[in-house]
Amino acid sequence: MQARRASRELALILFSQLEKNLEKYNSDDFEKIVLKSVRTLISSSQEELNIATSGLSDTAQFIEEYENNHPDNLKRPIDAHNVPVQIPLTSDMAGRIKTILSVCDKALNALETAELCTLAQKDDVRDYINRIALTFKEKKQDVDKIIKELAFGWDIDRLFKIDKDILRIAIIELVFMKDAPHKVVIDEALELAKKYSTDDSPSFINGILAKVVERYV
Repeated sequence: MQARRASRELALILFSQLEKNLEKYNSDDFEKIVLKSVRTLISSSQEELNIATSGLSDTAQFIEEYENNHPDNLKRPIDAHNVPVQIPLTSDMAGRIKTILSVCDKALNALETAELCTLAQKDDVRDYINRIALTFKEKKQDVDKIIKELAFGWDIDRLFKIDKDILRIAIIELVFMKDAPHKVVIDEALELAKKYSTDDSPSFINGILAKVVERYV
């Protein structure tokens, strides 16, 4: 995960914690909120991994007991090692395979969370998050005005907050900071939408940001 990508994701997490009155926040507040959010992410990731590992242990125990109790092994001498047996692909076994796949997904998510948390400690990542947050504090009305103008037929107050925050971060980078390639900013906004929002969000966000580039950049 690149530093800028981590900054955008952490900024999104930060935005989700901010109250409407942005004037009360300063750089130290932004850093404290990010740190608290990172700790929450780590705790949640550890809890999910513990649950997933428990399911994996249950599957391993099921396979061991199935082998022990299989007729081919029950008729063998007590001190003899088990022989491998075929496991029928029943609905129960299919469910256990899904559990294993879920463990893999959670492990990958945990690795990504660990990387994100590590990057959160880097000065360049913290600085970039702070720039995004301070720009939002200063330009919030301008940013939301752009969204309202370009989200034709949508009430900005009724947009999913996560979608609105993804748009806010991307618009801040595209219109006000202007130090990252347009394509990178948009592509990573779409990745955040795929990860955190609904199936329809990426196309909606892509349409708005395309207009932003056309009219404001």
